[in-house]
Amino acid sequence: MKKTTESLRSKNYKKEFVSTFPGDDSGNLTPRQTPGVLYSKAIPTPVEKVTLLAWSDELANELGIQKPTDQQEIDILGGNHVTDTMYPYAACYAGHQFGSWAGQLGDGRAITLGEWETIDGKTFELQLKGGGPTAYSRRADGRAVLRSSVREYLMSEAMHYLGVPTTRALSLVSTGEPVLRDMFYNGNAAYEPGAIVMRVAPSFLRFGNFEMLNARKETENLTNLLNWTIDRYYPHLQGENKVLDWFKEVVERTASLMVDWQRVGFVHGVMNTDNMSVLGLTIDYGPYSFVDDYDPDFTPNTTDLPGRRYAFGKQPGIAYWNLGCLAAALLPLIGKDQLMPALEHYKEIYWQKYYQMMGKKLGLDKITNADTELVTQFEQTLTAIKPDMTIFYQLLIDLPLYMASAEEVTEHFKDSLYNDLTPEQSEQLYSLISAYLERLNRNTFTRKASQELMRKTNPRFILRNYLLHQAIEELEQGDNTLFLKLQDAMKDPYSNRFDEFFQTRPEWATQKAGCSMLSCSS
Repeated sequence: MKKTTESLRSKNYKKEFVSTFPGDDSGNLTPRQTPGVLYSKAIPTPVEKVTLLAWSDELANELGIQKPTDQQEIDILGGNHVTDTMYPYAACYAGHQFGSWAGQLGDGRAITLGEWETIDGKTFELQLKGGGPTAYSRRADGRAVLRSSVREYLMSEAMHYLGVPTTRALSLVSTGEPVLRDMFYNGNAAYEPGAIVMRVAPSFLRFGNFEMLNARKETENLTNLLNWTIDRYYPHLQGENKVLDWFKEVVERTASLMVDWQRVGFVHGVMNTDNMSVLGLTIDYGPYSFVDDYDPDFTPNTTDLPGRRYAFGKQPGIAYWNLGCLAAALLPLIGKDQLMPALEHYKEIYWQKYYQMMGKKLGLDKITNADTELVTQFEQTLTAIKPDMTIFYQLLIDLPLYMASAEEVTEHFKDSLYNDLTPEQSEQLYSLISAYLERLNRNTFTRKASQELMRKTNPRFILRNYLLHQAIEELEQGDNTLFLKLQDAMKDPYSNRFDEFFQTRPEWATQKAGCSMLSCSS
């Protein structure tokens, strides 16, 4: 059902963030340090021609935004038109990148236009990614290419439909201008088509916003930002312990997010503290990937080699480390003796939620101590045989309740395998499935109820990197056929409606640039 809608052009935008906190209102886009302020004014730099490539009708309907009908409204999506009530700015924040303190970072190519208030009183920031340079662009141009913009537009919406907390994407536009990029930082720079995504979230506040203020010893700004964040986004937290209670809730939301990432096989690729949302959202889609062949050590980010700090299996531990950085930023306001127990509680929360999630993936009625050993057996076996994670769990849903031999089990899962199994691997898989079937026999759920639970928990369609790569190549040639198919499929990831994509990653995509590994510039 459609809601009452307003146009992007006529909306009276709110600007509570810039009205509340000190900022640099000069509009100077020269890269520089900006002590004492939380943002710097940044008018988007106009581009040659803004052309609407994609629009999220569903998100627009939720927000009450009319689809643009004329060029001036479309120009808003590309930064060529700023309305009178907008106040475009880039936020100032810092962060730990790959485990090291990086100092001031900030929105280098993201510009928040204003805050959109919905008919029910909720507010959402509308942000252009690729809208031009800001005071925090350092040596960069503030632009984005079609390749990275398509990836962000599709994946942020795909994660929403998978049920994973995330920022959203309202629109994707081309700019009519080429952008120079060195995709793998190897000296082979090339021009690519430019594009801009309009991102949407209640807030883009990160761990790094608080780290920046602590590092500069701006305790008053830190206190004010924290109180504002709690009052605005955590209004249920009141009283003298609200700072500690807030940190506890951020810990819990972050643990829940990590469990969801592990559930669907998502690998972020750049889990720096400046890419961690204090609302527990997936934020900043760069060199991400879903897991194809199951590998806890898989990282899609070339910049993360050889250490693989942000590999699939390490994400929950990195989230804990990042929360430690956030806790350190809060030390001027709350004692370490209070923060540390809250931080350590992350581990208990994560494992409790993780085993609950795995119980659902496996269709179990409950998780016992013995079941945690079964979950470990699944992890060890999948790591050894490296099946396609998504397809393996789909085949598990329709597993016959009696499997007589290792050969029979291997045959059942053959469509998920990237390589033939050795006899030892076949036996290992058979041992796992035998233990699993034995557990299913003790399930209080009916077989149908168990399968229904598994189908709701295990996605059947995921946006694989090679599919995105193909769609991007076609778009660059003016063909949006695959792009539109993927846009439809991502909205219904738990059904079998799009089984044309239900296959393992093809061999040609294993080493092809953009299909397996990407860089932070992607």
